[in-house]
Amino acid sequence: MNASTPLYTGLGLRRGLLPELLNMDTAALDFLECAPENWIGVGGAFAQGLERLAERFAIACHGLSLSLGGTEPLDVKLLASTRAFLDRHRVRLYSEHLSYCTDDGHLYDLMPIPFTEEAVQHVAARIRQAQDVLGRRIAVENISYYAAPYQAMDELTFIRAVLDEADCDLLLDVNNVFVNACNHRYDAQAFLAGIPRERVVGMHVAGHYDEAEDLKVDTHGAPVKEDVWALFSSACRRFGTLPTVLERDFNYPPLAELLAETARMRALQLAHGGH
Repeated sequence: MNASTPLYTGLGLRRGLLPELLNMDTAALDFLECAPENWIGVGGAFAQGLERLAERFAIACHGLSLSLGGTEPLDVKLLASTRAFLDRHRVRLYSEHLSYCTDDGHLYDLMPIPFTEEAVQHVAARIRQAQDVLGRRIAVENISYYAAPYQAMDELTFIRAVLDEADCDLLLDVNNVFVNACNHRYDAQAFLAGIPRERVVGMHVAGHYDEAEDLKVDTHGAPVKEDVWALFSSACRRFGTLPTVLERDFNYPPLAELLAETARMRALQLAHGGH
């Protein structure tokens, strides 16, 4: 894959999809995105499959385990292994979650950070440290959250403050914006309008579950909802055509159904100036 090839339309690389991805037409996608923690140190057929895919597609990475908002020291061993993985696969876009996932061990969930000035300083320092060890800028992703911790500022103000203090980028999860806007009663379009254009370097779209009219649950286990497609179109209009990944983590349909969704993503990108 040519290092200058634009990254526009991508799909999450999951082990459950590996057989079908290996037989997929290269023209179907521009890139694949994986969580490096799920592939570092893996051998056998999975490692061989990843190598074969990396020869045909650009690879982006979206981390799960740095716990940027946590209180324990950053895992420098994981950071070193991640840097080697990113270098080996010539990864141009690496992102992590603006959350924490450890407390004397892994919690196996993405927990929200209190929206306070103290938290801004804390997480920004850890992002800067991670960038130093990784030798590259990273993007942080806005997460979905349900039970909000203490909020001295709103979500948008908090995210903007972290981006400025850490001098890092944003991976905009459009589905999370929609879910949070519904659950926490704010305007999704106003949220997009408040995000600095220059900070956004990529996007995610995914499906969610409608628990109730006023409660949405981010699942990554269903097709993208029409309201999220509409919000993605708005995001493309504001931020331009950026690397965007369709995330699907379980309830995998036939690959053709996922590629129909990525084709819709690509059509929206083309409608807003993509190539």
